[in-house]
Amino acid sequence: MPMGMGRYMAHSAGWYGYGWLFELIILALLFFIIYWFVKEAAKKNESAMDILNRRYAAGEISKKDYLALKKDIS
Repeated sequence: MPMGMGRYMAHSAGWYGYGWLFELIILALLFFIIYWFVKEAAKKNESAMDILNRRYAAGEISKKDYLALKKDIS
């Protein structure tokens, strides 16, 4: 092997042998982006009753308001 060829071959393997780590990071980011899009799509499919229940459970509205809004929705 010519002098210096070993350095080229090690570098072409990808970050001196750590190319697999870079690929793993890219793959993890890809899965995270897909997960985030699916989660956001699920939020958009919430019904009015789901939103009302969530707001009541979080304490954003009172029981009186909850029952009045529930009656309006039904």
